[in-house]
Amino acid sequence: MSTVELGDDLGIENSTELKNRLSPLVAEAGDLTLDASQVGRIHTASVQVLCAFVQARRDAGLGTGFHGCTATFRDAARLLGVTQALGLDVPHDNLKSVENAA
Repeated sequence: MSTVELGDDLGIENSTELKNRLSPLVAEAGDLTLDASQVGRIHTASVQVLCAFVQARRDAGLGTGFHGCTATFRDAARLLGVTQALGLDVPHDNLKSVENAA
């Protein structure tokens, strides 16, 4: 099983780099773990890249999981409604963050 660290900043300006790092791994045999234990910032564009990556591997019959997801990462996935698409279990007590301050 391979592990890929996502790093701490998955802002929109880093989404292309994230896509470029993950693209060669779409067809990598075996299960793959994405380490989200350092993610402190994440934007929708990066979440979209992750969703597309996980789905492409799923379509190829390959497993992809997440390890050490930070509250920031889990909140972003929950707020965007993609926890199931990413295969994340989100505790029901994780409802205390700001939904939209605007």
